[in-house]
Amino acid sequence: MNKKGLLVVLSGPSGCGKGTVLKELLTKKEGLFLSVSATTRRPRPGEIDGQSYYFLSRDRFLELVDNGGMLEYACYCDNYYGTPKDSVEAKRAQGIDVILEIEVQGAMQIKQKCPDAVMVFVMPPSMAELARRLVDRNTEDEETVSRRMAKAVEEMRHAKEYDYIVVNDTVENAVENLWGIVLAEKLTVRQLGGFVDEVLAQV
Repeated sequence: MNKKGLLVVLSGPSGCGKGTVLKELLTKKEGLFLSVSATTRRPRPGEIDGQSYYFLSRDRFLELVDNGGMLEYACYCDNYYGTPKDSVEAKRAQGIDVILEIEVQGAMQIKQKCPDAVMVFVMPPSMAELARRLVDRNTEDEETVSRRMAKAVEEMRHAKEYDYIVVNDTVENAVENLWGIVLAEKLTVRQLGGFVDEVLAQV
């Protein structure tokens, strides 16, 4: 039985804790691969090509876009960011489940191009808790926090376009719920329909 790996798309507003949840999931559970994004911005100190990002020239990035080599992409602050198609498809062909942690804009592109993608949106338990988490970071001023809250509202309006909602009330609960989604998706007819055919072929 040769099953293709899942493609799990994970989104959520800044401050919802999706990065923390994902890091914990990857630490506790095996067989998951976090996709590495490509970008045209220059590497920052300590960043490693192929691990932090794939650092590409602008011409090379746009060449991949024109040739269908990006599953999704966007431009932020004059730099392009995107998900290379080949690396994701190679992992999935090996039966490895791939997770993409991307913004809503990119996630909607993936949803159109990859109908079998498992779309998961991470929600904060409340707006008050989201605001508290942003403030507790102590890395941004009040105006920046207000902008992030407004952006969060805009992003959460897209939550119903995803397949699953994970509420990050505690990291432990969110990790288990996300892992439960992965396990359930492995048992769908889409995943195991070929296995049924294999068994029936033995009759």
